[in-house]
Amino acid sequence: MDSLDSHERAGNSGRQVVWTVADTGIGPLLLAATDDGLVNVVFHATGTVRERTLDRLASRLGAEPVEAPGSALLAEAIRQLEAYFAGERQDFELPLDWSLISGFNRRVLRELASGVPYGTVVGYGDLAGRVGQPGAAQAVGAAMGANPLPVVVPCHRVVESDGGIGGFGGGLETKRTLLALEGVLPEPLF
Repeated sequence: MDSLDSHERAGNSGRQVVWTVADTGIGPLLLAATDDGLVNVVFHATGTVRERTLDRLASRLGAEPVEAPGSALLAEAIRQLEAYFAGERQDFELPLDWSLISGFNRRVLRELASGVPYGTVVGYGDLAGRVGQPGAAQAVGAAMGANPLPVVVPCHRVVESDGGIGGFGGGLETKRTLLALEGVLPEPLF
């Protein structure tokens, strides 16, 4: 019997959700984790955004999130994010809890996480084709908007086929900053 089966039988009542806020090169990120792995990364994590996120996590995961900056997983996530923003890390090696996303969106995000390396980009349509749905570029855009793990699952690497950078839940300035960090775009002049 594996832990997923016991979580399902327990109906999430035994599930613990821990969180902290990390200061990063793109502003404060809320990081949340379960026993299964990092479950959520949220941009602009101050005040109302943080409170709404914690309420949503409690509702979706069936457990009240507990602030736990000393959590080993969250401390490791912060360490890896700091190394990424310092240009010392290109890949994240963290366990991920995919329970906030399912179906097509999960397939697209898993392909993105494993198949679009640091310093490269992919078009929405190309990513749709990689998961066997070549006409689903708009659905890929929706999957990027639903990504519960931005930065770690690099939705900033998905761009428009005509050369535009596309949208981004963290804001276009944040997407430009991340793409510049990875060498895809030039550093902003100011």
